[in-house]
Formats: sequence, structure tokens, C-alpha cells
Amino acid sequence: MHSRLLVFAELALASGLLVPTSLAQKPAPAPPPSNPAPTQPNTPVNRAPSSSQPMEERVFFLMGQIVTDDGSPIPHDLIVERVCNGRVTQQVHASPRGDFSMQMGSMFDNFMDASAGSGKDPNSQFGLSSRNPQNNNNSQMGIPRRELFTCELRASVSGFRSAAVSLFEFQPTSGSINVGSILVQRGAKTEGVTVSATLYTAPKDAKKAYEKGLEAEKNNKFEDARKYFEKAVETYPQHANAWFHLGTILQKDNQNEAALTAYTKATAADSHFLPPYLALTSLAGAAENWTDVLSLTDHILESDPLNYPSAHFYNAVANYKLKKFDDAEKAALRAVRVDLQNRIPQLHLLLAEIFSRKNDYANTVSEMQTYLKVAPNAKNADQVKEQIARFEKLQASPLTSPPSSTEKPN
Repeated sequence: MHSRLLVFAELALASGLLVPTSLAQKPAPAPPPSNPAPTQPNTPVNRAPSSSQPMEERVFFLMGQIVTDDGSPIPHDLIVERVCNGRVTQQVHASPRGDFSMQMGSMFDNFMDASAGSGKDPNSQFGLSSRNPQNNNNSQMGIPRRELFTCELRASVSGFRSAAVSLFEFQPTSGSINVGSILVQRGAKTEGVTVSATLYTAPKDAKKAYEKGLEAEKNNKFEDARKYFEKAVETYPQHANAWFHLGTILQKDNQNEAALTAYTKATAADSHFLPPYLALTSLAGAAENWTDVLSLTDHILESDPLNYPSAHFYNAVANYKLKKFDDAEKAALRAVRVDLQNRIPQLHLLLAEIFSRKNDYANTVSEMQTYLKVAPNAKNADQVKEQIARFEKLQASPLTSPPSSTEKPN
């Protein structure tokens, strides 16, 4: 190695990226009328606040921007959908620039049906949308933030697939939530990637046990949850969702071998159900089985290249560890494009490591500076700053020999 930046790649692996994130999926009440949108595997699971929320906890507008993965113009007929519990409840058109605004709790909302609370004629599928906060003050009631906990935003347009942004974790500012950017990519829409179809084909007893397991897991009653999930898979061995949740419970209890078995059974029951593949990736990464990590992440990204930035990161690390440096760089750059919320700042350390191998000190410094920008309170911030200073000197004096691979940080 040309530098001691490898320590940063190691820190990235030790920072929690290669351990399971919160991948649990909420049960859908019935098969959705349209393809369910993937949800981010690392959405935090928190308890909902009490039902009596002050006015500042009400949400009046959702807003954001649609962007394409290659920077090309967005399709002219693109629609932004709010999906709650697997059902499309509201739609608005994005502007030609890609930005959108969705008003909550107004009779002028674009709801798909009257059950969404629009107060419109149930025979009318669409209505006028008022995006001006100054208009329609009498109808601008907003909705409690808790009603958005099971909702996500996604784009819908023929010939494109869309990432989905969960609304659970966003805190409203002045009654509005800005979700930032939603990524779309040209290609067929992804089907069945976050909720297995076996959830709907399971017999009644298996469904009941599974739902009780979810409730127990939500309330941190993990032993009870394990028993319910075990009952669900005993009753219906093809219940991929139950196998996956059983695996997460077992892994929390440090029963990694049993968890691996459960995750594997989930993939065998439904190869299109991706969360267990990511969980298997985390186990393989922790064991430094980089060939397995590469195979698992290739499967995830072939099925859904937009909604799993951590899979891109794992893929980049695996390629790096297998000394496929060009592939590692490509995977890491793809990960940066997909990780619009900057959830994986370690990506920039990995890219810095890759660029340093090529003696590309300008990009090495740039990536480390980006890391500090998106993770200003990182524990290794001082160490990164020291390395930035070293590489800035190398950049200014290109004839100077780079630090040796055995050189220790000060």
C-alpha cells in the first residue's frame, strides 16, 4: 500500500456497517394493488409518539426532488406517490425540474381514493392539487406525523425504477418534511424485493403467529418473538418473512450459526426477497468471507440497484479485499450515487484508499474532506485530518515519495 489509509478501510468495516441493520419489514394487510416499493434496510425502528400531538407535530407538506442516476432529465410524466401500508394513498406530478410538493390533509390533495381521507367524491380518482401554502387556509389542516410512520415516497413512471424514501425518521420543520432527493434509474420496475409473496399465501395460523411475533419484537420481547416466529415456520415452512425475522432474533442473541440457517431458509423460500440476502452479507463480511459477500451483493444489486446502498458498499469492500481494485472503485462510486442521504460516510474513506493506491492525491484528499463533511463528529476525525495534511503535501510535491505501508500515524 502507498499509505496508511488502509486503517480507515478497516475502521469502516469495524464501524457497524458489516453487522445487521434494522431490516424488519412491517406486515402488509393484504396484497397491494400495485408493486410495493422497496424500503431502506437501515430505517431506524422507534416507538411512535402518543396520539395527542401538538400542532408542530402535524405535517402540512411533503416535498423533495426526483433525480436520475445518470443526470439525464426526468421523464415528463413522472408521478410521485405516497405509499402507506403497501397502498398508494396520494399522487402528485413532479415539475419538469423534478421537484414536487404534496399537501397533507387538504380536500385538494391528489388521493387515489376516499379512504385516504381526502373528503372528495369517492368516484373521482384525481382532483386539483393546491401547492400554495397561502391558498385554501380553511382546508389546510395537515395530518399527524405518526400517520406517516408506515408511509414512504417513491416515483412512478413507465420504463424507470425508483428508490423509496421512508417517512418514519424525518422530523417536520415548520410543518413540512423535505425528503431531499429520490433516485430513479432507467429499467424495469422491481417486484417483490422487500416483502415476500409468501406473506400472503401463508395459512391463517402461520399468519397469526407471525403477526404476534412482530408485535413481540416491536416491544423488545425477543424470547416471545422467537417462539412465535418458530411456530410460524413450523406451520408454514415456506414463510420467508418469518424465517428472516427469526434470523434477526437469533442474531441479536449471538446465535450466528442458527441465524445463518434461518436466513438461508428465507432465501430458499423466496429468492426475490432481498433483506435476508443483506443479513447473510453482514455475516459473511464479519467472517471475512469476501467471495460470499461478492456473490450475495451481486444478487441484491441485480434485483434492486437503487434501494440498498449498503449492498453497494459491501460489494466495493469485497472487491477491494479480493484485490479487484477497478471493480471496487466502480462499486464505491455507484454506492455514493445511490446513498443520497449520506448514510455511509465510510464510502469516502474507501474511495480515498483506492485513489491513494493510484497516487491520485487530489481525489484522495477530496474524499477524506467529504468524509469529514458528512461525519464531522467521527471518532477518527483527527486521524483523518492528519492524513489530509500528509496527502496535501504529497499533492504539492509530487516527486516526494509516498508514505510507506508500514508508517504509523502520529
